[in-house]
Amino acid sequence: MASWVAAMNLLLLLASAAAAARATAFSSVDMMMPPRLSLAQDASNNAGDFDDEGTGGAGEKGAQVIAGSPIVAGAMNNRLKEITSSFAATIGPHLDYCIKETETEWNAAFDFSKDTTFLTNCMKETKGDLQLRICTAAEMKFYFDSLLDGGDNGETNYVKPNINCNRSSWIDGCEPGWACRAGEDQKIDLQNAKVIPYRPLKCQSCCPGFFCPHGLTCMIPCPLGAYCPRSSLNISTGICDPYNYQPPPGNPNHTCGAADLWADVVTTDDIFCPPGFYCPSTIQKLPCSSGFYCRKGSTTQTRCYKKSSCPPNSSTQDITIFGGLLVVASCLVLLIIYNFSGQILTNREKRQAKSREAAARHARETVQARERWKLAKDVAKKAGVGLQSQLSRTFSRNRKDGQAQPGPSKVGDAGGKKNNLTDMIRSLDENPDNDEGFNVEVGDKNLKKPRGKQMHTRSQIFKYAYGQIEKEKAMQQENHNMTFSGVISMAKDHDVSTRPAIEIAFKDLTLTLKGSKKKLLRSVTGKLSPGRVAAVMGPSGAGKTTFLSAIAGKATGCETSGLVLINGKIEPIRGYKRIIGFVPQDDIVHGNLTVEENLWFNARCRLSADMSKADKVLVVERVIESLGLQPVRDSLVGTVEQRGISGGQRKRVNVGLEMVMEPSVLILDEPTSGLDSASSLLLLRALRREALEGVNISMVVHQPSYTLYRMFDDLILLAKGGMTVYHGPVKKVEEYFAGLGIVVPERVNPPDYYIDILEGIVKPNLNPGVSVKDLPIRWMVHNGYDVPRDMLQSSSDSETSSRGGTDHASSHNDAGPSIFSVLWGNFKDILGQKKDEYDYNKTSEDLSNRNTPGILRQYRYFLGRCGKQRLREARIQGVDYLILCLAGICLGTLAKVSDETFGALGYTYTVIAVSLLCKIGALRSFTLDRINYWRERASGMSSLAYFLSKDTIDHFNTIVKPIVYLSMFYFFNNPRSSIWENYVVLLALVYCVTGIGYTFAIFFQPSSAQLWSALLPVVLTLIATQQKNNIFADLCYTKWALEAFVIANAQNYSGVWLITRCGSLVRSGYSIQHEVLCIVVLIANGVVFRCVAFFCMVTFQKH
Repeated sequence: MASWVAAMNLLLLLASAAAAARATAFSSVDMMMPPRLSLAQDASNNAGDFDDEGTGGAGEKGAQVIAGSPIVAGAMNNRLKEITSSFAATIGPHLDYCIKETETEWNAAFDFSKDTTFLTNCMKETKGDLQLRICTAAEMKFYFDSLLDGGDNGETNYVKPNINCNRSSWIDGCEPGWACRAGEDQKIDLQNAKVIPYRPLKCQSCCPGFFCPHGLTCMIPCPLGAYCPRSSLNISTGICDPYNYQPPPGNPNHTCGAADLWADVVTTDDIFCPPGFYCPSTIQKLPCSSGFYCRKGSTTQTRCYKKSSCPPNSSTQDITIFGGLLVVASCLVLLIIYNFSGQILTNREKRQAKSREAAARHARETVQARERWKLAKDVAKKAGVGLQSQLSRTFSRNRKDGQAQPGPSKVGDAGGKKNNLTDMIRSLDENPDNDEGFNVEVGDKNLKKPRGKQMHTRSQIFKYAYGQIEKEKAMQQENHNMTFSGVISMAKDHDVSTRPAIEIAFKDLTLTLKGSKKKLLRSVTGKLSPGRVAAVMGPSGAGKTTFLSAIAGKATGCETSGLVLINGKIEPIRGYKRIIGFVPQDDIVHGNLTVEENLWFNARCRLSADMSKADKVLVVERVIESLGLQPVRDSLVGTVEQRGISGGQRKRVNVGLEMVMEPSVLILDEPTSGLDSASSLLLLRALRREALEGVNISMVVHQPSYTLYRMFDDLILLAKGGMTVYHGPVKKVEEYFAGLGIVVPERVNPPDYYIDILEGIVKPNLNPGVSVKDLPIRWMVHNGYDVPRDMLQSSSDSETSSRGGTDHASSHNDAGPSIFSVLWGNFKDILGQKKDEYDYNKTSEDLSNRNTPGILRQYRYFLGRCGKQRLREARIQGVDYLILCLAGICLGTLAKVSDETFGALGYTYTVIAVSLLCKIGALRSFTLDRINYWRERASGMSSLAYFLSKDTIDHFNTIVKPIVYLSMFYFFNNPRSSIWENYVVLLALVYCVTGIGYTFAIFFQPSSAQLWSALLPVVLTLIATQQKNNIFADLCYTKWALEAFVIANAQNYSGVWLITRCGSLVRSGYSIQHEVLCIVVLIANGVVFRCVAFFCMVTFQKH
């Protein structure tokens, strides 16, 4: 009867254990049955029943059978999960910097549901009292707290004294690799995270698959990825291999136990599954098969990529073959880019050129047909008139009215033929688009542009433009003399469009530097009229360019006095900057664009947005034709490194950039310098054609030929100091100076002679009482202007000094300003200049009534231009990519991933290399085009559209450069993080450093910008790695980039690597919770530095 009761109890116990294994919520089972700690007690009690019946050891064997059941082992595994959940809830707040989801990761580390063999074996070995030997949540927390606290002192092998192991009590279970059990009468709650139970009984060696720390009397399961067999005594060394601890001396019965320590891999890697093997459970170690690789701490073997080298026992897969293939593929792509990058644009330009040439040929043929038609018309007219006179003489002899009737009828027929012919010609002239006769597309006032669907075809637009140009050329052939009178005669037969007339009048215009008070212009009075071409001449230092800059409103750093009237009104000249063209002395042209692309871009951005494309094409084609740029229209302008068009052609392109925007005021600074006489004559004829349309043109000219000189309408002659000597018509200049006794010798160019006099090279025979220095005052008196007192005083001083007043001059020199005052004056000049530049370029009220394209439209135009420039710079981009490839190969090979630091060294080099190379590449975006931007900004183009277009085009590099680098680095370095995780971090890093590169390119000079780009990443990386948890380190973008890389790699280390991960991150000062924050900070840095770069671009202007 007693044996039947014991059997029933065993069945009930097994059923309860099976139900507990299947239960999803194990806590409900705990309420229905005794804790599993009493499982051994029940088994021993049942065994006692067997003993009472005289069955001997049947009860003990039954308990072992139950303890060894897989169902009970599964239930024990679930209980271990509950322990780790309780432990994770307690320790989680302390480890949140290295474990994102504490419960999930700890449960995953101790999830032995796939293989519970070690639990089954241990339950058999401990005779069913395993649950009395397992550490509670409090003991696990005590161990890891001691581990973390002792890590700073290097004492990671010891734990703090506790109730079981202290100075007064040290039992065998306190030794490494050993454990004891609690008393049977103790109620132990494994989830209790506060009280450490007392375990003094039945001490024995730790079970395989568990580790028993030195100083604790309980067992902790080894996490997944560990290999924890029982150690064996090495007779020669007395060490328990492979755990490197010694049995206590004087106790021969104390054998070697199991593992004693789970710490980071730097401290000890005894329990880590070795590389080349994988450990599906903590007591099983299997070699890695061929075609697979097993890293240290692996639980499964990972299949290698196809074609990669993975012999048996491989710890990593050798994927350098993929890197090699990518190197070859990259070299081929770069070679194609290097040799054929220009073919895309070249083919497009060839197609456009064919369409344009066909249109030009069609226009020429049409004009020739028209000329032949005119000749036929003239012949027909003469024949008709002759026939009419002959018939009149024949029939006038008949006296009878009846006989005379046929005469008029025939005359009428002839006259009808004549009228029909005349009407046909007139209809052809008035309606060139009719289907009768020749389809003439040019030469009529009524024809302005193609209509309907024709506006959408390039060929029709070109036909329209070239038709108009051919007619103008025909008109020019009838009026070879392109002086003003000749142009007026041509205008009678040609419809010439007019532009808004702007007359600029100025009275007592004086410019004084704000700091040093030096006068650059003094009391300049006169006016510039529309429809006239004025030449500004004078010796060097006379202020010619300053005068034109003042007229255009571009004089910066100066105090302006006097009046400047626009059409008789006091208005700011900068309000008309949309219709004012200013041609600088330097040829500021985009060298990596063709002649036509330069002109077409300016036309689209600066002409009225309401103007049709056909009219814009006509404007550009007319400028190209008038400046003689037709042969080189599809040629690159060229740069210092790349040869392009000639210097004279480049100068004409520089002028054409302002002509295509159809200005009302055109100011040119030495446009004929560097041009031969033929090119200068061609340019001036084009300018006279502009003046015919009412443009107010003024230009600085040096040494013009007599032919060019006679083509000017007005002459402004300035003396040194910015004073006017003459301002009036060219026809009256010799008459005026002859009145002062200055007569130009024969065969001498008048302007050259006058400039030589003002320079002091020629001493003329002046009238009595007249000197060269008095010429400005003579001009003011001649026109009735008020002469300032300071000019009279300086004139008298000059006369006194010329008479020998050296003492007076020396006294003035002795009382000169101090060095400090001079420096302070220069500093104020610079500040004033910066302020004036900002005031000129900032948005002001527009008075020009020209509606230019808005920001979005200009952004599209800028985007197209930047795209063409990048395509033509593809070779340079290819070199950048090649350097990135080489950097990835070198750093990926030399800085292999270290499991102790999660590849921090390789990532540090990556941050420095990528930062340096991408910054250098970003410098080119704004450094090369800086002067071009200043010119375009001054003309009214949008700075925001310019900046955004540059940044948008550079996004291509931002996306591609990380791919190029990772294609080499990843396959040669082979980190555990995925290539996508590395790409996201690298993408944010490139975006950040590109913004920094923009700032350097805009704020610094090129040499300084390159130096800063090279030094900054190195310095910031040193600060970020040395100054941890410091505000200075947080301000370094390198810190966030490196942290993002390390976190991305560390997240792939789990199980046995958890303590290593926490130790490495705490040493580095990183937190796994900052994964998203790092990316956000990098992107935010990129945005902030772009804003700073844009602010510097619109605020600072370096010369």
